[in-house]
Amino acid sequence: MEKKNLIVGQSGGPTAVINSSLYGVVSEGIKQEEIGHVYGMINGIEGFLKGTILDFEEALPGEKLEYLTYTPGAYLGSCRYKLPESLKDPVYPELFRKFEEMNIGWFFYIGGNDSMDTVSKLSRYAAMIGSDIRIIGEPKTIDNDLVHTDHTPGFGSAARYVASTVREITLDANVYEKKSVTIVEIMGRHAGWLTAASALARKYTGDNPLLIYLPETAFDTEEFLKKTEACFEKNCNVVVCVSEGIHDNKGTFICEYDNSVGTDTFGHKMLAGCGKYLENLVRSRLGVKARSIELNVSQRCSASMLSDADRQEAITAGIFGVQAALKGETGKMVSFIRQETSEGVYQMRCGLEDVNEICNEEKTVPLSWISQDGSDVTEDFIHYARPLIQGNVELPMGEDGLPVCVYRK
Repeated sequence: MEKKNLIVGQSGGPTAVINSSLYGVVSEGIKQEEIGHVYGMINGIEGFLKGTILDFEEALPGEKLEYLTYTPGAYLGSCRYKLPESLKDPVYPELFRKFEEMNIGWFFYIGGNDSMDTVSKLSRYAAMIGSDIRIIGEPKTIDNDLVHTDHTPGFGSAARYVASTVREITLDANVYEKKSVTIVEIMGRHAGWLTAASALARKYTGDNPLLIYLPETAFDTEEFLKKTEACFEKNCNVVVCVSEGIHDNKGTFICEYDNSVGTDTFGHKMLAGCGKYLENLVRSRLGVKARSIELNVSQRCSASMLSDADRQEAITAGIFGVQAALKGETGKMVSFIRQETSEGVYQMRCGLEDVNEICNEEKTVPLSWISQDGSDVTEDFIHYARPLIQGNVELPMGEDGLPVCVYRK
């Protein structure tokens, strides 16, 4: 009997470890006797529809495959293609016809909320037509906003990058003995996990960042100005960290106060600019030196601050997903379950969750982990996040003095 093949794709915004999850899936798939070829979809489900695929044993033979675990970005390329809501749409029989042509028995999709929506629709369509293809979602997002999992691969490395960068910004801001405000804008539309990670930058009580604002609570510009001015009593150089999605009590994004904001293909507002708005507000109202820094894509594309805990967990998730699919699991997303030893040492194990309960949902920072005035996070968040940023990764270096990464030709 001819062996079935495995195919895997990546979707949505990349992370520093999305290729580590890919490595986990591919390396485990190649090991399994039941699996013939391991294919990759170039540019996700959209690319697959166009027939752009690769065979991993040809593209990354031997030890080259391991270099995925040091390579940021999405090796296979990404897409933001939304499958139709109606399972009667002709795209579904077209997809499954292509699966049949390639003798696909296992389908893996690595991504966030919208990617899990794709996994949900494909698994429901497979059930509807009686297909035996096993369809599994591998979690990914620096935003850490997937429900039914303790955290997501990608968050730990991004959190480490944020904390390290904010610490460096703080040291830079402290050079002069003249009042200044530095506003750091960090990714996070509705969930402030990544901005909250800036609290990890502090070395002592009262250290910068002195103010941290998440989108889970309403932002009041007048209160912000009062708190900022009061911070000068602690430090003449004030660092403030804000999520890109901070909004007022009416739900209006602060970046909309003086900007026109567009939307992406999923109807999400494309946010940017609240840092610049607040910079101008501080300068005009408080009369002090002000600057804003938008960390932007560096939060997700930097391998220099890789958390080894994050990297290893991403690989584990990929391996676990393949093993689960071979046991017959489908329509599931790999999840992380937090455990602690009797000594309080952090541990993680993988589980499976119904993808239909995950897609199009968002996990936000618990309000109990945010200070009552909405300008900081509590020790509960610190306890949660600190284990996820641990462990150094020694990157392989090339003759040019730069890290070695793999590129798709």
